[in-house]
Amino acid sequence: MSSAENVLSPEYKEAVTNLLFQLADDDFLVAYRGSEWLGLAPHIEEDVASSSISQDTMGHAAMYYTLLEDLEVGNADELAHLRPAQERKNSVLAERVNGEGNYMETPNYDWAYAVVRSFFYAQAKKVKIDSLRQSSYTPLAEAAVKVNMELYYHLLHWKTWFVQLLSSTDEAKKKMNEAIERVMKDFGDVFSYGDQKAAIESNGLMASEEELKDKWKANMAPIFESIGMEVPVIPEAPAKSGRNGEHTEDLTEALSTLSEVYRLDTAAAW
Repeated sequence: MSSAENVLSPEYKEAVTNLLFQLADDDFLVAYRGSEWLGLAPHIEEDVASSSISQDTMGHAAMYYTLLEDLEVGNADELAHLRPAQERKNSVLAERVNGEGNYMETPNYDWAYAVVRSFFYAQAKKVKIDSLRQSSYTPLAEAAVKVNMELYYHLLHWKTWFVQLLSSTDEAKKKMNEAIERVMKDFGDVFSYGDQKAAIESNGLMASEEELKDKWKANMAPIFESIGMEVPVIPEAPAKSGRNGEHTEDLTEALSTLSEVYRLDTAAAW
C-alpha cells in the first residue's frame, strides 16, 4: 500500500495509524516543553531561536495529525487536544518537565536538561526521518521530506549548545553529565514501537528499532569523541512504555495546560 487513496488492509492501517500517533504525540509534547522556555532562555537570541524550533516542531505534529485525519481516524485538532493521557503514544522522555516549578509562577528550569533532551531527540528524529523518506506509506514519506528541511537547523542548533557546554566550565560539565544521565533513563522509549513493533517493521513503514538505535549511536559517536566522551548506552527496556499508553503525571498536567484554550472553543483552529 503506497498512497492514501489505496484501500488499506486493516492491519496496515492500524500500523500506519499507530506510527503516526507516535510521531505526532512526540513532536506535540516536545514542542510544548520547548515553548515553556519562552522568556526564560539564557539570552534573547536563544529565546527567539528556541521558540522558532518549537514552532516548527508543533507544525510537524500538526502535519502528522492531519495525515491521521486523512485516514478518517478523527479530526486533527481533536486528536491533538482531546485525547486523554492513556491514549497518547509519545515517549516518556517527551513529556518530562523542564525542571522544578510552574511556568506561570517562578520556575527553576534546567537548561542543561533542555539542551541534552533537545539534542538527543533531534538526532533520533533525524534518524527516523531519514528512514521515513523510504516509507511504504507514500503520504508519510512525502511528509518526511518536508520535515527534513527544517530539522537540519534544529540539529545544528542543539549540537552547538551541547558541545559548547561540555567544553566549558567544570560546573557546566557537571550539570550536562547529570542531564545526560537523566535523559538516558527514558531514552529506551524513544526508539520503541511498543506492541506495534512487528506490524510497523514488517509493513516497511520505518526501519527496525535496532537499526534506528545503531544509526543514532553512529551519528553521535564523532560528536562525543570530539569532546573526549563515549556515547551513552541506550537502555534495552524502558521503565514505562509511552508507546503502549504508560505515562507519568507530567503528561496529564501538560495536556491540561495545552488543551485549556482549545476546550474553551473547539471550533477554533489551533
